[in-house]
Amino acid sequence: MKKTVSILCALMLILCAVPFSAPAEEAAGNGRTDSVEREVTEVDRDAEPITLNVYSQLANYQGVAPDTTWGATVLLDKFNVRLNIIPDSDGTFETRMASGNLGDIIVWGANGADYKRAVEKGMLLDWEEDDLAEDYAPYLWKYYSAALEANRDVSGDGKIHGFGHSVAFTRGSHASFFYTWDIRWDLYKQLGYPEVKNLDDLFDVLKAMKEICPTDEKGNQTYATSIWPDWDGNMVMYVKSLGTAYYGYDELGFGYYNPNNGQFVSCLEEGGPYLTCLKFFNRLYQNGLLDPNSMTQTYDVMAEKVKNGGTFWGIFNYSTSSVFNTTDHLADGKMMYSLVPKEASPIVYGLGTNGGNRVWTVGNFSEYPELCLEIIDWLATPEGSMYMWYGPQGVTWDYDENGAAYFTELGLKTNSDSSYSMDGVQWTSPWTGKTYTFTGTYNDGNVQINNTTLAMDMINPDGNGLETFNKLSWASVIVSDSNPIEEDWRAYTGFASADQYMNAGNYTVMPEINYSESARDGSLKLAWDQVAKTIVECSWRAIYAKSDAEFDAVVREMTARVRQYGWDKCVAWCEQECLAKWTLSNEAE
Repeated sequence: MKKTVSILCALMLILCAVPFSAPAEEAAGNGRTDSVEREVTEVDRDAEPITLNVYSQLANYQGVAPDTTWGATVLLDKFNVRLNIIPDSDGTFETRMASGNLGDIIVWGANGADYKRAVEKGMLLDWEEDDLAEDYAPYLWKYYSAALEANRDVSGDGKIHGFGHSVAFTRGSHASFFYTWDIRWDLYKQLGYPEVKNLDDLFDVLKAMKEICPTDEKGNQTYATSIWPDWDGNMVMYVKSLGTAYYGYDELGFGYYNPNNGQFVSCLEEGGPYLTCLKFFNRLYQNGLLDPNSMTQTYDVMAEKVKNGGTFWGIFNYSTSSVFNTTDHLADGKMMYSLVPKEASPIVYGLGTNGGNRVWTVGNFSEYPELCLEIIDWLATPEGSMYMWYGPQGVTWDYDENGAAYFTELGLKTNSDSSYSMDGVQWTSPWTGKTYTFTGTYNDGNVQINNTTLAMDMINPDGNGLETFNKLSWASVIVSDSNPIEEDWRAYTGFASADQYMNAGNYTVMPEINYSESARDGSLKLAWDQVAKTIVECSWRAIYAKSDAEFDAVVREMTARVRQYGWDKCVAWCEQECLAKWTLSNEAE
């Protein structure tokens, strides 16, 4: 599958060829790649493994995983391939665009400006060229037709370049909740289950928890919460997300989209979600309840603190209960689990056949486009999805004789603690029959692309027809023996799981629509970048303000500065985007 790229010019058809290393804009001429010719030879899967560069705007990992970790072993056995993960950071996209090669597999954090620019410049493979997807991604071609056509609409050039994340085979219902408002339930129980109606009540509870649990399991000081800056964008991510978790508004530009009426809510609106939540975090800081390292630490550093019992609360299940609720903690009567303020209406996302806005694509200048498509195709199958979510079948999970999914004894440990060691664990490949011995932790083996293909909350067609991919729907998990602290939560709430509890309360559904951000012209982009930088910088300063007066002064400064940079133009764009989303929502209805 080696590809040769030739640029067909009127007077140099035979004499001139452009190599792979040529910048894309030079190779594509006018930004298109209609003239690309490909010669295909078979990959020798018994030869030296092929390394594919995976540029993922969602990744938190960089480099190639050791060959003996479980995920790397699976990919080497099935495809004879190694994945070199390239995360996004300041300047990464521009640098790779200028180099003329984004990578072999490219995963987009959104189908907006960056994605559309790559399409315009001919940087992404046309999946219909020479029937590539039909031949090398047959599962996608058969079952993801709506998502592929949705990508054609979004791309704007009439071509299919990939598909969005979390695709369901039928439309309707909604995904599982991840804004679950997890709290240290054992400490909440000690406090006598005080009522939590709003953020003020939550603050009082967290302050009381600090008094009864001043240090963590390592002897370090505890905090109500610990946040991180890794995913800050137009706003500080965790502040913005608290607004989404409380008010049910979806992030859009410099504020929020209200799914109930299509209105735009600015992040600078006085008394609005963002400034209200910004003040909440400042109040935590002023009272010694916010980890002072929040602005400078990474997600992994934060997670280690949560795992050690250093925090009492968080809005995301993946960074709280999923990290803290290890087998040992549960056995010791310690647990983080859902407690949603009565006035909150957390957002949850609708399932649909179009897929979301985080797009899987292949680089147009990859030497191995067919292999890339084969890998993505497998990841898009139920089997590949289960491997990505839960590890190797037969080792950490499997199906019983009735097709019901269950965790093995090892899987129960790795699922509750991703740092659990896989050293010495053996796996026999269902494809080659070879037996391998793993090393490293379970997390070391995760495929670090950090995107999904199938929707976790759709029915698993490989299972018994009753359970979804989500472990919370598995009968084996629901009826599994629980411990006293879990039973206490169930007795208090009256529900068997967090999803049942959340479904019975207030929530807002963000329907699945085929939306993509409109392009921003040069002057707007310049203003946008200055505004975003100012909002993030000033928001962190406001969080760390030592007094209410200082907080108010920083907010005033932030407001004044962004108005000088072109705030009104940015808001006008956001309002137009909200109107477009509202129109699409009404059409979907």
